Amino acid sequence: MNNKFFLYARKSTDVEDKQVLSIEAQITELRAFAKQNGLNVTDTFIEKQSAKIPGRPIFGEMLKRIENGEADGILAWHPDRLARNSVDGGQIIYLIDCGRIAALKFPQFWFEPTPQGKFMLNIAFGQSKYYVDSLSENTKRGLRQKVRRGEYPSVAPIGYINDVRNKSIIVDRKKAKVIKATFEYYATGNARLEDVSDFLAQRGIMSRGGKRIHKTRATFILSNPFYTGLFRYSKELHEGKHEPIIAKKIFDKVQEVLKQRGRPHHKTKYEPQDFCGLLKCGTCGMSITGEYRVKKQKNGNVHDYIYYHCTKKNKSIKCPEPCIRQESLDEQISSLLQKFSLRVDWAGKLLEMAETDKDKSAQSVSAFVLESQNQIRAINQKLQRLLDGYLEQDIEREIYREQKTKLLMAKKSLDEKMARIEQKQNDWLEPMKEWIKVASNLVKIAMDSNLLQKKIAAKEIFGSNLRLASRAVRGEPVFPFSAALRAAESVGKIPESLIVVGGTGLEPVTFSMSTKRSNQLS
Repeated sequence: MNNKFFLYARKSTDVEDKQVLSIEAQITELRAFAKQNGLNVTDTFIEKQSAKIPGRPIFGEMLKRIENGEADGILAWHPDRLARNSVDGGQIIYLIDCGRIAALKFPQFWFEPTPQGKFMLNIAFGQSKYYVDSLSENTKRGLRQKVRRGEYPSVAPIGYINDVRNKSIIVDRKKAKVIKATFEYYATGNARLEDVSDFLAQRGIMSRGGKRIHKTRATFILSNPFYTGLFRYSKELHEGKHEPIIAKKIFDKVQEVLKQRGRPHHKTKYEPQDFCGLLKCGTCGMSITGEYRVKKQKNGNVHDYIYYHCTKKNKSIKCPEPCIRQESLDEQISSLLQKFSLRVDWAGKLLEMAETDKDKSAQSVSAFVLESQNQIRAINQKLQRLLDGYLEQDIEREIYREQKTKLLMAKKSLDEKMARIEQKQNDWLEPMKEWIKVASNLVKIAMDSNLLQKKIAAKEIFGSNLRLASRAVRGEPVFPFSAALRAAESVGKIPESLIVVGGTGLEPVTFSMSTKRSNQLS
C-alpha cells in the first residue's frame, strides 16, 4: 500500500530541546530516510514552538488535513517531536484507532499500527511528558536555590548587565548614572511620568525595541526594588548579591511620590510661577494659586496685574477669602524674611562652635552603630523564626510574604542608615554652614526684587506652614529658624551667652538614640 506522508519537523527554544537536531538537520535526515525507504512525502510542516502544552497551530493544521484524507502517515524524527503532552499524544493514538493515520515513521523509533505498536508509542509519549515535567521541576528547584543565594534568575533591568561568563549581574556604569539621576529627578515631586520618559530618552535610554520608554514602563522602573539591592521573585522579596545603585531613602521618597501623585496638573501657559505652591489658605487649607488679570482703561491704557487667591477646591466649605495683589504679598514675605536675618558676629561664633562640635560626634555615632547592629541581629532572628513557622505550616504563605517584606525593608533601611552615618557623620556641618550663610544674607534677599529667590528662602524657613488669611501672611518657622527667631526676640532680655547656643553644641540629632540631645538655640 502506497501511503502518503506528511513530514513534520519541530524545534523549540526550551531547555529540553537543547540536544535535538536543528530543523534543517531534521529535514535533511528525514528526506534521506524517506528516499531510502521509498516513502511518498507530499508536504512538509515546520514548527518552532514547544510541545509541552496543546495548541500548536501548524501541528493542528496537519492533523486536520490528515482527517480530510490528504495523507495517512506522518514522518518525524522521534515521537517527542509530535507530542510532549497527553492531549496531543492521545489525539494521534485516537486517529490511529480510527484508521485516519495508517503509518508513523521515525528514524529513531520503530512503530507498527498494532496493539503492541500503539502500546509502545503511548509509552514513548508518556516518557516525553515525564521528561518535560521532571525537567521543569528540576529547573524550578534550581531557580529557587539561585534565589536563596541572592542571585536574580532573570534578565537584568536597565542599569545592569547579565555577565554570562560569571553568571552574575553587574552594574552598567553608564546607564546606572542615568537611572540614579532619574530617581533623584522624580523624587523632587515636580516631574510627571511623561517627563521621566523624556528624561530617559534625552540620555539615550530606550526600550529593547528602540522606542521611547512608555510611562507604564517608567512606573515599573521607579517601583523596582532591584535598584536598592533587593528583588522580587514569585511575589516574594529577597536580598540580592548585586550592587545597589539607588539609596533606600531615595527609593522610599519616589514610592511616596508615586503613591501621592494623582492626575498631573497641567498649568496654563500664562499661570504665574513665583509664589505658587508656597502658601495655603488660612480658612479652608487649600493651596494658594495665582493668575494674570488685564485691566483696560477707557483712554486705551492697558495694565497687567497678578493676583493670588485660594483655589477653593474644598467642596465642604465656601471659602470667603479675598484675593491679594502680588506687590502686597511680596512686601509681607520680605518683612517676614528680615525677622530671621542673622547678625554677622553671631554667624562667626556659630561657625566656630560648629567646627568644635563636629569632633564630639564620634562617640554618639559609635553608640548608634552598635544599637543598629543589635537591631539587625534581632531582625535576622525574626526572619529565621518566620521561615521556620512557614516551613512548619504554622503561617499562611501570604502572611509570610507580607511580614518578610516588612522585615527586609526595615533591615535595608538600617543597613543604609548605619553606612551613611559611619561614612558621613559630619554631613550636618556643610548644611549648617549653608544655613548660617543664608540667614546672614536674608536682609539682602528680602530687599531684592527676585521673587523666586524669596520663595526658596521662605520655603526653607517655614516649610509648608505659611498661611494666607484676610490678605495677611502668617506662619510658624521650622527648626533651626524657629530657634533663631526666639533668640532674636530675647536680645536685651537675657545674657547674650545664653542666646547664642545651649550647653550641648550645634550638631543636630540625625539618628535615633535612647538619650536625645537638645540641639536647639535657646
